[in-house]
Amino acid sequence: MTLHGDKNPDIWRRFSPRQTVINYAWYLGIVFVAVWSVSNLDIPWFYFLDAHVQAADLLVRMYPPDWAHFSRIADPLIETVHIATLGTAITFFIAYPLAFVAARNTTPNALTWFIGRFILVTSRSVNTVIWGLLFVAIFGPGPVAGIWAVVARSIGFVGKLIAEAIEEIDEGTVEAIEATGATRLQVIVIGVVPQVLPVVFGTLVYRWDINIRESTVLGFVGAGGIGIQLYASINRFAWQEVSVMLLAIFGVVLVSELVSATVRKRIT
Repeated sequence: MTLHGDKNPDIWRRFSPRQTVINYAWYLGIVFVAVWSVSNLDIPWFYFLDAHVQAADLLVRMYPPDWAHFSRIADPLIETVHIATLGTAITFFIAYPLAFVAARNTTPNALTWFIGRFILVTSRSVNTVIWGLLFVAIFGPGPVAGIWAVVARSIGFVGKLIAEAIEEIDEGTVEAIEATGATRLQVIVIGVVPQVLPVVFGTLVYRWDINIRESTVLGFVGAGGIGIQLYASINRFAWQEVSVMLLAIFGVVLVSELVSATVRKRIT
């Protein structure tokens, strides 16, 4: 913040000239990176000329929805919810202890901390669909592959947030318990766990909500759920069936969002 002017009234400026130059340099850098990225992509721009026409034509083909098809997708839709729910439940039993290994104030040593962080980063680095492809190759097509794909992806997300919560606990409580001569395990159970439980439950519910959405596309790679039905209808250009499935998925995601928001509100 600077003031300028001799004869005229002082003019307030938010940034100094040097800060203004730096800010404009950042803006120009961002624009340069964006232009450079777009220029290196082989984008067929001529497709954009009639994109609005194609979108309107697709919406016409999807109406009216073929509601008779809903009876055939009810079971795969429920299977999708089960995949997300079981995957999230298994994630808890893996990510929860792993978070204590990945947190600096509870891990035994630097090596275990590195191993814990490495697992969390690896989990988050691979998309759920890619995990699905790997587990389909291991377990074969079906919901089992989908469940473990959800687990493999969720471990990094849940473990990272819990580990960060562990690192931010009130150390005064821990020191008071250590002063009584408690063992390391007792310190964690009495002094650490109660402080992070709200974060644990909130994170799991939030991740379950995300897993509901991600499970809907796992069927595209053969990992169970409604995705395989959706993929088949798209390949047959059965757009009225597709519209029913999209509406059904939207309904399930909406319900999961409401449940997630309600539970997290009560926890916090």
